[in-house]
Amino acid sequence: MDFQSLLGSPITMMILIFVIFYFMMIRPQRKRQKEIDNFRNGLQPGQDVVTSGGIYGKVKSIDGQIVNVEVANGVVMRFDKSAIYASSAMTQAQ
Repeated sequence: MDFQSLLGSPITMMILIFVIFYFMMIRPQRKRQKEIDNFRNGLQPGQDVVTSGGIYGKVKSIDGQIVNVEVANGVVMRFDKSAIYASSAMTQAQ
């Protein structure tokens, strides 16, 4: 079997497509999800955050999976930790 027939094989092409797909799509998404998880696990009171609904605020306190976010003076809303993301100002600073 020569190189050209091996490269033209349908199985080889499928494997090649999967490898390209992995490095272009799956791997970067896993890296991004790991960064988000690390951010959520490191949340501290006083951090600026944005929720999945687009509400900007400052973390007041954290109670397990519940994050209390102050969105205006005296207005504190409760969110699940999975709904919290880094604010755009914070991501631009990195």
